[in-house]
Amino acid sequence: MSYSSSQSRSGFTLVELLVVIAIIGLLSVLSVIALGSAREKARDAKRISDMEKMQSVLELYFIGNNEYPVSPDPVALGTGGTACFGAEGFGPAGCANSYLQQVPTDPGASVYQYVSQDGSSYSIRAELEGDVADLSGIVVATPSGIANGR
Repeated sequence: MSYSSSQSRSGFTLVELLVVIAIIGLLSVLSVIALGSAREKARDAKRISDMEKMQSVLELYFIGNNEYPVSPDPVALGTGGTACFGAEGFGPAGCANSYLQQVPTDPGASVYQYVSQDGSSYSIRAELEGDVADLSGIVVATPSGIANGR
């Protein structure tokens, strides 16, 4: 049996397979990079949302008590003695008459820090990974809003 040169062969050559594999690899790398960026933006959006939530809860507390919870030293929110927020201020999980059953925690490796020297004002500090609107780096929530910190 002889094969003629005009007879076609089915299948792919090694070069064609390598090109396809290279293209798939490149697309995979690009999608992983885009996914990482999307996750960073989602964590930053959650940080801003958490700070806005805490501002609202602190204002409700202020209306009822005529002051914010006093804490001259920075405390990490959402952990230990600041896991919930009730009529007595921050407390461990399951506090009575709660404004907020679970105080939000930072979605990354950082923490939200709350400070109120005398109860007339407060600040909540968080660290953004990227840019959100005109905010970046350390941001601070106070009764007057959220702004870039120092």
